Amino acid sequence: MHTENTVLSLARRILNEESAAIQLQARTIDSHFFDAVNQILSCQGNIIVIGVGKAGLIGQKIVATLASTGTPAHFIHPSEALHGDLGRIGKNDTTIILSQSGETEEITRILPSIKNFNTPIIAITSSTQNTLAQFANVVIPLGKLTEADSLNLAPSSSAVAMLALGDALALVVSELRGFKISDFAKFHPGGALGRKLSAVDDYIRNIDQCRVAPENETIRDVFIKHAINGRRSGAILIINKNEKLVGIFTDSDLAKLFEQHNEYKLDHKINEVMTTSPATVLSGTKMFDAIALMAKKRISELPVITNDGKPIGLIDITDVVGIIPESNAIWKQNQKRNAA
Repeated sequence: MHTENTVLSLARRILNEESAAIQLQARTIDSHFFDAVNQILSCQGNIIVIGVGKAGLIGQKIVATLASTGTPAHFIHPSEALHGDLGRIGKNDTTIILSQSGETEEITRILPSIKNFNTPIIAITSSTQNTLAQFANVVIPLGKLTEADSLNLAPSSSAVAMLALGDALALVVSELRGFKISDFAKFHPGGALGRKLSAVDDYIRNIDQCRVAPENETIRDVFIKHAINGRRSGAILIINKNEKLVGIFTDSDLAKLFEQHNEYKLDHKINEVMTTSPATVLSGTKMFDAIALMAKKRISELPVITNDGKPIGLIDITDVVGIIPESNAIWKQNQKRNAA
């Protein structure tokens, strides 16, 4: 039976080997990488990524990264390419071909056809001396790598290096193109990430689900007259005669009246005790920014208003609590980048 120390020692060795493969790429990338970036930036069509085996799996991940960061990309398996899928390569496309050895049969058999199409080839391969490299317009050499398995055979360090270089290509191109959060949102409408990047209008509690009261009513009357059916928020939106938001009164504010023995104020107008000039966001604001504001202000309810100051709904913390910490951290990182 293997001891815990033995298992952990093996795992650390493997992780260190793969880490070293990435560090090697960071130290050795040069004008070849620069040329590859320029080739992608100048591409008027799609980026076609080709690979087989583990390199093919890495290629599919690179396609996903390119596509999600603003560069249209597709994957073609070289075996399928030999049986008709070469027709999916357009005259304005650029190919990225992945092969550690550069001599994989399925790859080498399609190279003459791609060359005949006058389609640029970016090769990510071990060196500039193999067959793939000889056909390529740009070669990004991986260099001499030691695979992480004990036999130095299973694609591991080389696969990690390919993945890292693919990410570097995609993300450098994305940044040079000025890809923004709003662009990213277009390609990620689903899940928690899509929610953060969507407009607040898609997730607010609409005004008919909120408690809204005029500023000249007493606190007692507000709670009696403006109850709503269903799940209620802990805040009341206070409006003036022009229906513009002038304040907010929360359940916490009500509790403070009792804690401070100010029950007599229940018969005072609510505008005497409400929070004036509350934090708000405009309709159309990204959930990402709205949630970050809630985290920064440490507030539980955030009114959403129109350009003329009329409330259209409310964001309640109970609807977004699961994504507030992450959004705040990302928001801070972006603020630092923008300030740099």
